[in-house]
Amino acid sequence: MTKGKATSFDIAHLAGVSQSTVSRALRNSPLVKAETIARVHKIARDLNYKVDKNASGLRLQRSDTLALLLFEDPTSDDSLINPFFHAMLGAITRACARQGYDLLVSFQQLSDDWTADYDDNHKADGLILLGYGDDLDYQPKLKQLEQQGTRFVRWGPQSALGVSVGCDNRRGGFEATNHLIEQGQQRIAFVGTASDHYPEFLQRYQGYAQALVANGIGLDPSLQQDAITTEQAGAAAALALLDHGAKFDAIFAASDLIAIGVIQALNERGLRVPADIAVVGYDDIQVARFCSPPLTTVRQDPTLAGEALVQSLIQQISGDAVADTTIPTKLVIRSSCGVNASSAVATAEQA
Repeated sequence: MTKGKATSFDIAHLAGVSQSTVSRALRNSPLVKAETIARVHKIARDLNYKVDKNASGLRLQRSDTLALLLFEDPTSDDSLINPFFHAMLGAITRACARQGYDLLVSFQQLSDDWTADYDDNHKADGLILLGYGDDLDYQPKLKQLEQQGTRFVRWGPQSALGVSVGCDNRRGGFEATNHLIEQGQQRIAFVGTASDHYPEFLQRYQGYAQALVANGIGLDPSLQQDAITTEQAGAAAALALLDHGAKFDAIFAASDLIAIGVIQALNERGLRVPADIAVVGYDDIQVARFCSPPLTTVRQDPTLAGEALVQSLIQQISGDAVADTTIPTKLVIRSSCGVNASSAVATAEQA
Protein backbone atom coordinates (compact mmCIF):
# COMPACT_ATOMS: atom_id res chain seq x y z
CA MET A 1 0.00 0.00 0.00
CA THR A 2 1.33 3.46 -0.87
CA LYS A 3 2.27 5.95 1.84
CA GLY A 4 0.49 9.28 2.21
CA LYS A 5 -3.08 9.92 1.13
CA ALA A 6 -5.09 6.72 0.70
CA THR A 7 -6.55 5.89 -2.70
CA SER A 8 -9.36 3.68 -3.92
CA PHE A 9 -6.69 1.23 -5.11
CA ASP A 10 -5.48 0.90 -1.51
CA ILE A 11 -9.03 0.09 -0.41
CA ALA A 12 -9.36 -2.43 -3.25
CA HIS A 13 -6.15 -4.18 -2.17
CA LEU A 14 -7.24 -4.47 1.47
CA ALA A 15 -10.81 -5.50 0.58
CA GLY A 16 -9.71 -8.05 -2.00
CA VAL A 17 -11.87 -6.57 -4.76
CA SER A 18 -11.35 -4.53 -7.90
CA GLN A 19 -11.09 -0.72 -7.91
CA SER A 20 -14.31 -0.48 -9.92
CA THR A 21 -16.09 -2.53 -7.23
CA VAL A 22 -14.77 -0.11 -4.61
CA SER A 23 -16.20 2.82 -6.58
CA ARG A 24 -19.60 1.13 -6.76
CA ALA A 25 -19.52 0.09 -3.11
CA LEU A 26 -18.78 3.65 -1.99
CA ARG A 27 -21.93 4.72 -3.89
CA ASN A 28 -23.90 1.88 -2.19
CA SER A 29 -24.67 0.42 -5.59
CA PRO A 30 -27.24 -2.42 -5.58
CA LEU A 31 -24.89 -4.23 -7.95
CA VAL A 32 -22.51 -4.91 -5.02
CA LYS A 33 -23.24 -7.37 -2.22
CA ALA A 34 -24.19 -5.81 1.11
CA GLU A 35 -21.28 -7.44 2.95
CA THR A 36 -18.81 -6.09 0.38
CA ILE A 37 -20.26 -2.58 0.73
CA ALA A 38 -19.91 -2.77 4.51
CA ARG A 39 -16.30 -4.02 4.27
CA VAL A 40 -15.30 -1.31 1.79
CA HIS A 41 -16.89 1.45 3.88
CA LYS A 42 -15.11 0.23 7.03
CA ILE A 43 -11.72 0.17 5.30
CA ALA A 44 -12.38 3.64 3.85
CA ARG A 45 -13.15 4.98 7.34
CA ASP A 46 -10.05 3.30 8.80
CA LEU A 47 -7.91 4.94 6.11
CA ASN A 48 -9.71 8.28 6.47
CA TYR A 49 -10.43 8.05 2.75
CA LYS A 50 -12.49 10.84 1.16
CA VAL A 51 -13.98 10.69 -2.33
CA ASP A 52 -12.76 13.52 -4.56
CA LYS A 53 -15.70 13.76 -6.96
CA ASN A 54 -14.05 16.36 -9.17
CA ALA A 55 -10.82 14.40 -9.62
CA SER A 56 -12.71 11.16 -10.14
CA GLY A 57 -14.95 12.77 -12.72
CA LEU A 58 -12.06 14.22 -14.66
CA ARG A 59 -10.15 10.95 -14.64
CA LEU A 60 -13.10 8.89 -15.82
CA GLN A 61 -14.73 11.61 -17.92
CA ARG A 62 -17.67 11.29 -15.57
CA SER A 63 -19.65 13.92 -13.71
CA ASP A 64 -21.48 11.66 -11.21
CA THR A 65 -24.59 13.50 -12.39
CA LEU A 66 -27.70 12.19 -14.14
CA ALA A 67 -30.01 14.35 -16.25
CA LEU A 68 -33.78 13.92 -16.09
CA LEU A 69 -35.51 15.25 -19.19
CA LEU A 70 -39.23 15.90 -18.73
CA PHE A 71 -41.26 16.36 -21.89
CA GLU A 72 -44.16 18.77 -21.81
CA ASP A 73 -47.62 17.20 -21.68
CA PRO A 74 -50.95 18.98 -22.18
CA THR A 75 -52.40 19.67 -18.72
CA SER A 76 -55.25 21.67 -17.24
CA ASP A 77 -52.77 23.84 -15.31
CA ASP A 78 -49.51 25.60 -16.20
CA SER A 79 -47.22 22.79 -15.01
CA LEU A 80 -47.30 20.85 -18.31
CA ILE A 81 -46.28 17.78 -16.26
CA ASN A 82 -48.33 14.58 -16.18
CA PRO A 83 -49.33 14.21 -12.47
CA PHE A 84 -48.06 10.62 -12.48
CA PHE A 85 -44.54 11.96 -13.04
CA HIS A 86 -44.68 14.19 -9.94
CA ALA A 87 -44.48 11.18 -7.65
CA MET A 88 -41.87 9.50 -9.85
CA LEU A 89 -39.68 12.62 -9.72
CA GLY A 90 -39.40 12.31 -5.95
CA ALA A 91 -38.44 8.63 -6.21
CA ILE A 92 -35.79 9.39 -8.85
CA THR A 93 -34.30 12.17 -6.73
CA ARG A 94 -34.03 9.92 -3.66
CA ALA A 95 -32.57 7.03 -5.66
CA CYS A 96 -29.89 9.32 -7.12
CA ALA A 97 -28.97 10.59 -3.66
CA ARG A 98 -28.60 7.04 -2.32
CA GLN A 99 -26.29 6.17 -5.21
CA GLY A 100 -24.14 9.28 -4.76
CA TYR A 101 -25.34 11.00 -7.94
CA ASP A 102 -26.53 14.55 -8.45
CA LEU A 103 -29.64 15.11 -10.56
CA LEU A 104 -30.25 17.78 -13.18
CA VAL A 105 -33.88 18.31 -14.20
CA SER A 106 -34.89 19.99 -17.45
CA PHE A 107 -37.98 20.49 -19.55
CA GLN A 108 -37.59 19.45 -23.18
CA GLN A 109 -39.52 19.63 -26.41
CA LEU A 110 -39.36 17.03 -29.15
CA SER A 111 -37.45 19.44 -31.42
CA ASP A 112 -34.68 20.09 -28.85
CA ASP A 113 -31.14 18.69 -29.12
CA TRP A 114 -31.32 16.54 -26.01
CA THR A 115 -27.58 15.90 -25.67
CA ALA A 116 -26.20 19.37 -26.40
CA ASP A 117 -26.25 20.62 -22.80
CA TYR A 118 -25.71 17.32 -21.00
CA ASP A 119 -23.92 14.34 -22.52
CA ASP A 120 -21.85 16.27 -25.07
CA ASN A 121 -20.51 18.71 -22.48
CA HIS A 122 -20.05 16.06 -19.76
CA LYS A 123 -22.61 17.74 -17.50
CA ALA A 124 -24.31 14.38 -17.08
CA ASP A 125 -23.28 10.77 -17.50
CA GLY A 126 -26.66 9.67 -18.85
CA LEU A 127 -30.25 10.68 -19.48
CA ILE A 128 -33.59 9.63 -17.97
CA LEU A 129 -36.49 10.37 -20.32
CA LEU A 130 -40.03 10.89 -18.98
CA GLY A 131 -42.96 11.53 -21.30
CA TYR A 132 -42.85 11.68 -25.06
CA GLY A 133 -46.25 12.31 -26.67
CA ASP A 134 -46.60 10.69 -30.09
CA ASP A 135 -44.34 7.62 -30.04
CA LEU A 136 -43.80 7.56 -33.80
CA ASP A 137 -42.40 11.10 -33.67
CA TYR A 138 -40.26 10.10 -30.68
CA GLN A 139 -38.51 7.11 -32.25
CA PRO A 140 -36.09 9.06 -34.54
CA LYS A 141 -34.76 10.91 -31.48
CA LEU A 142 -34.09 7.64 -29.67
CA LYS A 143 -32.27 6.33 -32.73
CA GLN A 144 -30.13 9.47 -32.75
CA LEU A 145 -29.22 8.98 -29.09
CA GLU A 146 -28.18 5.39 -29.78
CA GLN A 147 -26.05 6.42 -32.75
CA GLN A 148 -24.29 9.03 -30.60
CA GLY A 149 -23.55 6.45 -27.93
CA THR A 150 -25.57 8.30 -25.30
CA ARG A 151 -26.51 6.30 -22.23
CA PHE A 152 -30.21 6.69 -21.63
CA VAL A 153 -33.22 4.96 -20.13
CA ARG A 154 -36.83 5.90 -20.70
CA TRP A 155 -40.19 5.35 -19.06
CA GLY A 156 -42.44 3.50 -21.46
CA PRO A 157 -43.08 0.23 -23.26
CA GLN A 158 -40.31 -1.93 -24.63
CA SER A 159 -38.99 -1.14 -28.09
CA ALA A 160 -36.00 -1.93 -30.25
CA LEU A 161 -34.34 1.35 -29.23
CA GLY A 162 -32.66 1.79 -25.87
CA VAL A 163 -33.49 0.47 -22.42
CA SER A 164 -36.98 1.00 -21.04
CA VAL A 165 -38.74 0.76 -17.70
CA GLY A 166 -42.52 0.42 -17.90
CA CYS A 167 -45.49 -1.25 -16.29
CA ASP A 168 -47.38 -4.35 -17.42
CA ASN A 169 -50.02 -2.40 -19.35
CA ARG A 170 -51.74 -5.42 -20.88
CA ARG A 171 -52.13 -7.08 -17.50
CA GLY A 172 -53.42 -3.87 -15.97
CA GLY A 173 -55.97 -3.44 -18.75
CA PHE A 174 -57.09 -7.04 -18.39
CA GLU A 175 -57.56 -6.82 -14.62
CA ALA A 176 -59.50 -3.54 -14.81
CA THR A 177 -61.89 -4.89 -17.45
CA ASN A 178 -62.24 -8.27 -15.81
CA HIS A 179 -63.20 -6.58 -12.54
CA LEU A 180 -65.94 -4.63 -14.29
CA ILE A 181 -67.28 -7.85 -15.80
CA GLU A 182 -67.24 -9.51 -12.38
CA GLN A 183 -69.42 -6.64 -11.11
CA GLY A 184 -72.00 -7.40 -13.79
CA GLN A 185 -71.09 -4.93 -16.54
CA GLN A 186 -71.36 -6.31 -20.07
CA ARG A 187 -71.15 -3.24 -22.32
CA ILE A 188 -67.78 -1.73 -21.43
CA ALA A 189 -66.39 1.20 -23.39
CA PHE A 190 -62.68 2.00 -23.71
CA VAL A 191 -61.65 5.67 -23.77
CA GLY A 192 -58.09 6.28 -24.94
CA THR A 193 -56.21 6.47 -28.23
CA ALA A 194 -55.45 2.83 -29.07
CA SER A 195 -52.85 3.06 -31.84
CA ASP A 196 -49.11 2.75 -32.45
CA HIS A 197 -48.84 6.48 -31.77
CA TYR A 198 -49.62 5.79 -28.09
CA PRO A 199 -48.29 2.27 -27.36
CA GLU A 200 -49.03 2.36 -23.61
CA PHE A 201 -52.70 3.08 -24.30
CA LEU A 202 -52.69 0.47 -27.06
CA GLN A 203 -51.40 -2.19 -24.65
CA ARG A 204 -54.10 -1.26 -22.12
CA TYR A 205 -56.69 -1.58 -24.89
CA GLN A 206 -55.29 -5.00 -25.82
CA GLY A 207 -55.68 -6.12 -22.19
CA TYR A 208 -59.25 -4.77 -22.25
CA ALA A 209 -60.01 -6.72 -25.43
CA GLN A 210 -58.42 -9.88 -24.02
CA ALA A 211 -60.66 -9.72 -20.93
CA LEU A 212 -63.80 -9.31 -23.03
CA VAL A 213 -62.95 -12.29 -25.21
CA ALA A 214 -61.97 -14.41 -22.19
CA ASN A 215 -65.43 -13.76 -20.73
CA GLY A 216 -67.29 -14.52 -23.95
CA ILE A 217 -68.11 -10.86 -24.69
CA GLY A 218 -67.73 -9.64 -28.25
CA LEU A 219 -65.43 -6.69 -28.99
CA ASP A 220 -67.53 -3.77 -30.26
CA PRO A 221 -65.41 -1.14 -32.12
CA SER A 222 -68.12 1.47 -31.53
CA LEU A 223 -67.28 1.36 -27.82
CA GLN A 224 -63.74 2.66 -28.30
CA GLN A 225 -63.27 6.43 -28.34
CA ASP A 226 -59.92 8.19 -28.84
CA ALA A 227 -58.61 10.52 -26.13
CA ILE A 228 -55.22 11.85 -25.05
CA THR A 229 -54.47 11.97 -21.34
CA THR A 230 -56.34 15.10 -20.22
CA GLU A 231 -59.60 15.71 -18.40
CA GLN A 232 -60.92 17.69 -21.37
CA ALA A 233 -60.23 14.84 -23.78
CA GLY A 234 -61.92 12.36 -21.45
CA ALA A 235 -65.03 14.52 -21.14
CA ALA A 236 -65.23 15.03 -24.90
CA ALA A 237 -64.87 11.30 -25.55
CA ALA A 238 -67.62 10.40 -23.08
CA LEU A 239 -69.98 12.94 -24.61
CA ALA A 240 -69.17 11.59 -28.08
CA LEU A 241 -70.10 8.07 -27.00
CA LEU A 242 -73.41 9.33 -25.61
CA ASP A 243 -74.20 11.53 -28.59
CA HIS A 244 -73.49 8.70 -31.02
CA GLY A 245 -76.06 6.54 -29.25
CA ALA A 246 -73.58 3.97 -27.95
CA LYS A 247 -74.99 1.67 -25.27
CA PHE A 248 -72.65 1.02 -22.35
CA ASP A 249 -72.77 0.39 -18.63
CA ALA A 250 -69.09 0.97 -17.83
CA ILE A 251 -66.05 2.87 -19.08
CA PHE A 252 -62.43 1.82 -18.77
CA ALA A 253 -60.35 4.98 -19.22
CA ALA A 254 -56.71 4.70 -20.30
CA SER A 255 -55.60 7.18 -17.60
CA ASP A 256 -56.93 8.72 -14.41
CA LEU A 257 -57.06 12.17 -15.99
CA ILE A 258 -59.25 10.79 -18.79
CA ALA A 259 -61.44 9.04 -16.20
CA ILE A 260 -61.91 12.25 -14.21
CA GLY A 261 -63.08 14.01 -17.37
CA VAL A 262 -65.41 11.09 -18.13
CA ILE A 263 -67.04 11.35 -14.69
CA GLN A 264 -67.52 15.10 -15.11
CA ALA A 265 -69.22 14.61 -18.48
CA LEU A 266 -71.48 11.85 -17.17
CA ASN A 267 -72.51 14.03 -14.23
CA GLU A 268 -73.36 16.86 -16.63
CA ARG A 269 -75.74 14.49 -18.46
CA GLY A 270 -77.41 13.40 -15.23
CA LEU A 271 -75.84 9.94 -15.17
CA ARG A 272 -74.75 8.53 -11.81
CA VAL A 273 -71.36 6.89 -11.20
CA PRO A 274 -71.39 3.98 -10.49
CA ALA A 275 -75.16 3.36 -10.26
CA ASP A 276 -75.72 4.04 -13.97
CA ILE A 277 -72.19 3.75 -15.35
CA ALA A 278 -69.11 2.34 -13.59
CA VAL A 279 -65.74 3.99 -14.31
CA VAL A 280 -62.19 2.67 -13.94
CA GLY A 281 -59.01 4.67 -14.56
CA TYR A 282 -55.30 3.94 -14.81
CA ASP A 283 -52.25 5.34 -12.90
CA ASP A 284 -53.59 5.96 -9.37
CA ILE A 285 -52.49 9.60 -9.28
CA GLN A 286 -53.03 11.31 -5.92
CA VAL A 287 -56.26 13.04 -6.92
CA ALA A 288 -57.88 9.69 -7.83
CA ARG A 289 -58.79 8.94 -4.22
CA PHE A 290 -60.38 12.37 -3.77
CA CYS A 291 -62.70 12.23 -6.80
CA SER A 292 -66.45 12.08 -6.29
CA PRO A 293 -66.84 9.17 -6.20
CA PRO A 294 -63.27 7.99 -5.42
CA LEU A 295 -61.82 6.39 -8.53
CA THR A 296 -61.16 2.69 -9.00
CA THR A 297 -57.90 2.53 -10.91
CA VAL A 298 -54.86 0.49 -11.93
CA ARG A 299 -51.86 1.53 -9.86
CA GLN A 300 -48.39 1.94 -11.31
CA ASP A 301 -45.88 2.13 -8.46
CA PRO A 302 -43.93 5.40 -8.95
CA THR A 303 -41.35 4.50 -6.29
CA LEU A 304 -40.41 1.20 -7.95
CA ALA A 305 -40.43 2.94 -11.33
CA GLY A 306 -38.11 5.75 -10.22
CA GLU A 307 -35.68 3.38 -8.54
CA ALA A 308 -35.61 1.09 -11.59
CA LEU A 309 -34.92 4.00 -13.95
CA VAL A 310 -31.94 5.17 -11.89
CA GLN A 311 -30.55 1.66 -11.38
CA SER A 312 -30.83 0.82 -15.08
CA LEU A 313 -28.98 3.98 -16.07
CA ILE A 314 -26.20 3.51 -13.51
CA GLN A 315 -25.72 -0.06 -14.74
CA GLN A 316 -25.20 1.30 -18.26
CA ILE A 317 -22.73 3.89 -17.01
CA SER A 318 -20.81 1.14 -15.21
CA GLY A 319 -20.63 -0.87 -18.43
CA ASP A 320 -22.91 -3.65 -17.23
CA ALA A 321 -25.51 -5.44 -19.33
CA VAL A 322 -28.99 -3.99 -18.84
CA ALA A 323 -32.39 -5.45 -19.67
CA ASP A 324 -35.79 -3.80 -19.92
CA THR A 325 -37.73 -3.71 -16.65
CA THR A 326 -41.46 -4.36 -16.26
CA ILE A 327 -43.18 -3.01 -13.14
CA PRO A 328 -46.22 -4.99 -11.92
CA THR A 329 -49.58 -3.23 -11.59
CA LYS A 330 -52.25 -3.45 -8.88
CA LEU A 331 -55.99 -2.87 -9.16
CA VAL A 332 -57.11 -0.38 -6.49
CA ILE A 333 -60.86 -0.73 -5.92
CA ARG A 334 -62.81 2.36 -4.84
CA SER A 335 -66.37 3.62 -5.19
CA SER A 336 -66.49 4.54 -8.90
CA CYS A 337 -66.89 0.86 -9.71
CA GLY A 338 -69.48 -0.20 -7.14
CA VAL A 339 -70.09 -3.79 -6.25
CA ASN A 340 -72.89 -5.15 -8.40
CA ALA A 341 -73.76 -1.67 -9.68
CA SER A 342 -77.01 -1.21 -11.57
CA SER A 343 -77.03 -2.83 -14.97
CA ALA A 344 -78.71 0.22 -16.47
CA VAL A 345 -77.36 0.91 -19.94
CA ALA A 346 -76.60 4.47 -20.91
CA THR A 347 -77.94 5.73 -24.21
CA ALA A 348 -78.13 9.05 -25.92
CA GLU A 349 -81.83 9.10 -25.04
CA GLN A 350 -81.03 8.87 -21.32
CA ALA A 351 -78.70 11.82 -21.69
